This record gives sequence, C-alpha cells and structure tokens, in this order.
Amino acid sequence: MAEEVKLIGCWASPFTRRIELALKLKGIKYEYIEEDLSNKSPLLLHYNPVHKKVPVLVHNGKPIAESLVILEYIDETWTHHPFLPKEPYHRATARFWAKFIDEKIFQTVIKLRSAIAEEKEQLLEEFHHHLKLLENELEIKKREFFGGLAIGYLDIVAFFVGHWFEVSQEVLEIDLITEEKHPHLSKWIAKLRKNDVVHGCLPPKEKHIAFIKAKIEAVKFTSK
Repeated sequence: MAEEVKLIGCWASPFTRRIELALKLKGIKYEYIEEDLSNKSPLLLHYNPVHKKVPVLVHNGKPIAESLVILEYIDETWTHHPFLPKEPYHRATARFWAKFIDEKIFQTVIKLRSAIAEEKEQLLEEFHHHLKLLENELEIKKREFFGGLAIGYLDIVAFFVGHWFEVSQEVLEIDLITEEKHPHLSKWIAKLRKNDVVHGCLPPKEKHIAFIKAKIEAVKFTSK
C-alpha cells in the first residue's frame, strides 16, 4: 500500500518551508495544499483544531502539527539521510537551539514590526545578542553546517528564519543579518541558498517582500 503524505501550508511561512525542504531532502513524495490563513479551511481546522495554524503534515490520514515536531516525525519515520545526530547529547543540543530560534530570535523580530522607536532599539540589541549566541554555535564547531558536513535538523530550522530576516530587513529598513555583524551566519545562509534543493523551496522574492509589507501595514493599522 502506497503511503499518503500531504502538507497543508502557506507559501510565505518559513515554518512551512522547513517541512517542504525536509520532505524534498528525504525524497518523500507528497501533496502540497496551500492554505489561506485569512479564511481558514475546514480541512485545516479539522486536522489542527488546537492551534489552527500551518504547517500540518498528514501521513496516512494522521495529522502532525508544529514544524519542530513534524521535522522529528519525518526523521524518525523515514530514517534514511538522518537530520538529527545519533548521539543523545548532540540531539538535545540541536533541539535546544531550534527552540531558542523560534521562541527567542523569531519572536523578537515579530515584536519589532510594531515597536515604537524606544522599544525598537532595545529589541534590536536583544535580537543581535541572541543571534550572536547562535552564530557562536556555528563558529565554535568550525563546521560547514550546523549538522556537520551535510544539511541537518538545525540547518533546516534556522535557514528559512534567516532568509525571512534578510527579506524583512529590506522592508523594515533595519539591519538584522549583515556580513559585518554576523559574518559566519551570512556565509552559511549564502551557501545554503546555492543548494539546488534549498533554492527550490524559496518563495519568489518580490512576492515575499509585498507579503511582508502587507503584514506590517496590517499590524500598524490594528495598533492605532
């Protein structure tokens, strides 16, 4: 019996793109279902009634939600080309940094979108501090990727957030990731972007910029 794999997502979501990349790197055939988050479908609400968010992976009719959870599920279900390290300590470290990216780094930039001048300066300082901690993890190990010689779990988690930052800084007109401030991360992002599989998962830049602009304008409007 053939396996049925579906991915419910949004083209502009870095979390959806994580799952797309993971599936493609593993060579898993899947059906992609684009979700309109402004008008959530009965399908999304059925498969993710708790958070009502994308991405959702549906494997043989069984839904798995939250991108970090989905990535681990994919790695445990299709064991070829593993993403997570075998050694428990290194696995735990990768999970720690993945959570740090989503809960500290990404959320700080979300706050920046609607912050006033005084708050913005403090949030930017906090963001660069967090990003430097992550960069040190890459620099200390002297590795090509967070996963070592090949793209691994933490590379998948971090890359699309980093790419999203680079696109966002053009809209926000602030420096988030630059070669001057974060040379190792900038080099790492550029290297990954040249990978054919990774490049194939990137959203069209102009469309992405327009999407982020619309999001920021919406936040400004609702905060007035």
